[in-house]
Amino acid sequence: MNYLKYTQYVYLVFGAYFIYDGFTKINDPALGNPWLSFMIAGLAIFMFFFRRKFAKKFEDRNKNS
Repeated sequence: MNYLKYTQYVYLVFGAYFIYDGFTKINDPALGNPWLSFMIAGLAIFMFFFRRKFAKKFEDRNKNS
C-alpha cells in the first residue's frame, strides 16, 4: 500500500495538464471552450488536497492504534 502515497500526485499532473490545455484553448478559440479545462484542473487540484488530508488522517489513525 506504499504506492497510495504517490498516487495523489497524479492529480497535480492532471491539473497542470488541464491548465496548459485551457491556456492553449484561450489563445486559439477554434479549439473549444477553455473554461471546461480550467474547471477540471480546479477539481484535480481540489482532489489532491482532499486525498492528502485523508491520507494523513488515515496514517494518524494507524499510528494511534
